[in-house]
Amino acid sequence: MEQEATLPLMTELKRVCVFCGSSTGSNPSIVDATVELGNELAERGMTLVYGGGSVGLMGLVADTVLEAGGEVIGVIPRNLFGREIAHQGLTELIETDGMHERKAKMYDLADAFIALPGGFGTMDELFEIITWRQIGSHSKPVGLIDVEGYYTSLFAWMDRAVADGLVSASNRGLVHQSSAAAALLDQLAADDQVATPKWDS
Repeated sequence: MEQEATLPLMTELKRVCVFCGSSTGSNPSIVDATVELGNELAERGMTLVYGGGSVGLMGLVADTVLEAGGEVIGVIPRNLFGREIAHQGLTELIETDGMHERKAKMYDLADAFIALPGGFGTMDELFEIITWRQIGSHSKPVGLIDVEGYYTSLFAWMDRAVADGLVSASNRGLVHQSSAAAALLDQLAADDQVATPKWDS
């Protein structure tokens, strides 16, 4: 009985929001990691929630999940509908009035969040969801797929922020990381950490 009491709590992840780029980029390893994540989500019966585009890594992760028999919910602002070429083959496509509503809707739909390598938009989405958890707005787990050290500098910055007293060590621990989709999803499912409000750190 004592051993059972020490096991981590498992969070049931039914819908996972993936932040990623509307460009494919030039690194084939990032493409491979995107396909790996899409297949892992479908294999586990998890619905993908993402930005609704049909191009770049966004389109690739959606197509991978769909081709593997999984479900995909896209959320896209009306003003990006044409430019991001909204995916027309999704399980569900939701249009919003703007970026803020888009992020809020993806948050509402998801049980956890994963960032693949990406650019400014990916970082914007990632840090907003981390900040929301830090201030106690939610307790949903967050993680990054680190491909070939893509996020090494970001992790170093996080550690520097802790060392300089600008981020608490406990809140640094809210951000999970792995180079493998399966391992990261396992981490997110076992997440039982509680954020430390900045004013208490």
